[in-house]
Amino acid sequence: MQTVQLGDTRIHYALTGPEDGTPVVFANSLGTDFRLWDEILPMLPGNLRILRFDKRGHGLSDTPKGPYSMGALITDTERLMDHLGLKDTIFVGLSIGGMIAQGLAAKRLDLVRAMVLSNTAAKIGTRDMWAERIANVEKAGLADIVDPTMDRWFSKPFHQTDEFPAWRNMFLRTPAEGWTGCAAAISGTDFMSSTSGLRLPTLAIAGSEDGSTPPDLVFETADLIPGSQKHLIRNAGHLPCVEQPEEYARVLTDFLKAQCA
Repeated sequence: MQTVQLGDTRIHYALTGPEDGTPVVFANSLGTDFRLWDEILPMLPGNLRILRFDKRGHGLSDTPKGPYSMGALITDTERLMDHLGLKDTIFVGLSIGGMIAQGLAAKRLDLVRAMVLSNTAAKIGTRDMWAERIANVEKAGLADIVDPTMDRWFSKPFHQTDEFPAWRNMFLRTPAEGWTGCAAAISGTDFMSSTSGLRLPTLAIAGSEDGSTPPDLVFETADLIPGSQKHLIRNAGHLPCVEQPEEYARVLTDFLKAQCA
């Protein structure tokens, strides 16, 4: 296990692949840890230097007292990449991870030369919506919201698979303060203006059954960046890398190879 102290938070991460490989950073969603990417990694090219990490309040990283700001999450990521000497990366962010990608690209273009915005947007939900969810979790824990969350996250057929209970358990085992802290960060974020100023290769991926960030929302954000590519994965919800890993890996591989051509 690899961890590093970054300011007020110790971050758990994994850095794998050849030292001279193309650097790729993966940032996962609210309520998951970096195992989110496990199934697609063996299907990606072997010449990648891959960084995965648990953002604050998730996985094996520290859970400082919340609420958190998006700026703090971006700074954690920036400090981790600086610590590891990673620059000119291709940044793959899903949900809140995609918000981190947008904010980091606007702040430090030396760190991000291309990005994949998966199941995310420049603005997700409303302050009132997030305030209600945060209040429910503070009162009754993540068990209070797990079922509607799973309904938004996964297509109905996936609920009947042997994999589904593990993802439900992962969500439930997220520290409540970590979830509410990061939910507050999403609530306070609107990157419409800064993302519209970005000029870098971008691929947007959406799931046809995504109830958290529907395809129209994902692609509206992509349209802010001239020349961005879009891909819709059918029969998948908010985590298409889980429900349709082969297609997700294929589309991601094509984008990665294009950036290295």
